[in-house]
Amino acid sequence: MIMIHGRGASAESIITLSNEFDTGSIHYRAPQANQFTWYPYSFLQPTERNEPGLSSGLQVIFDIISDLENEGIPKEKIVLLGFSQGACLATEYVARHPERFAGLIALSGGLIGKSVQIDQYEGDLDGTPYFVGCSDVDPHIPVERVNKSTEVMKKLGANITKKIYPGMGHTVNQDEIDHIKKILELT
Repeated sequence: MIMIHGRGASAESIITLSNEFDTGSIHYRAPQANQFTWYPYSFLQPTERNEPGLSSGLQVIFDIISDLENEGIPKEKIVLLGFSQGACLATEYVARHPERFAGLIALSGGLIGKSVQIDQYEGDLDGTPYFVGCSDVDPHIPVERVNKSTEVMKKLGANITKKIYPGMGHTVNQDEIDHIKKILELT
């Protein structure tokens, strides 16, 4: 599992989330963003405004996946999990590199950019489990972006589970943990 932390957080902090669902048989990789942020502005800004950070963050994920494949772990056994800015980065990575993954878990996140054009993404996720959970009042992640992101992932062939939680803060809840466990049972 590749775990991508949010803005202002650390690799160490996202790894502690694994205590909630660790089966004892999962290998974790959690990269650390430079100065605790993957890109400088809101994920709703034009993508060029978040460069070169955005491309750098996507490259970090690409490099980890390449390393894992070189170690004999295929994409079909790799789960990407992110929270907030990390969820946005993981979602954008999978949408730009659509292949069969063991799972994509986006905890409060969506595709990156001022707008999302469904036609800009091509490929086949071949049934990759995609869980996205978010609050209906999240101050950083508008529900509309979560909905648009799921439209793109559906077009790409993901197996989608979307949960919008009424009144929840910008956090992770037990229901989301339970969905993570379900995805891990499939890998």
